[in-house]
Amino acid sequence: MIMSLRFIEELPPGLVRFIRFGTVGTLGLVWDTATLYALRPLIGLTAATLAAYFVAASLNWAANRFWTFRDAGRFEHPVLQWLRFLSANSLGFTLNRGTIFLLYFVSPLCVRYPVIALAAGAIAGLAANFTLSRRLVFREKPPESLQELAEITTGLAEPEPIDPSPPSASPPGTH
Repeated sequence: MIMSLRFIEELPPGLVRFIRFGTVGTLGLVWDTATLYALRPLIGLTAATLAAYFVAASLNWAANRFWTFRDAGRFEHPVLQWLRFLSANSLGFTLNRGTIFLLYFVSPLCVRYPVIALAAGAIAGLAANFTLSRRLVFREKPPESLQELAEITTGLAEPEPIDPSPPSASPPGTH
């Protein structure tokens, strides 16, 4: 176990953050699946699929806030950040749920076992959600104008760099 922790510490910080985001996303798939299967008998497959997204997205936001991006985005009210997370990840939502509903339409197996479609949807939205979460949600400071927000969103401007390493007791450069 200690060897694996040392290995992670040696990876580039951006990759470590992506791995953490993917780990949270895997938990999100569990939350998504559990919610869908719990609600499906009550409200049907379509409504359960939509409701499950918001449960999983909300839990993912909390886990990303406190683990993946624990060093960023602490300046603002959590509810505002949660709303920005849902908004910023709307492209991921479209890719995720679009994939799921497409698979429901073309594959009776996915209707019978929705977890297959949910997993495919999670993979479809991963890159968009990570990029937009990093750029727009978990930042040292929010964009100061709509123009700055638009420039960051389209990639015309880079967001402020965030030092992803946790604070340490040793001075910089002495590790």
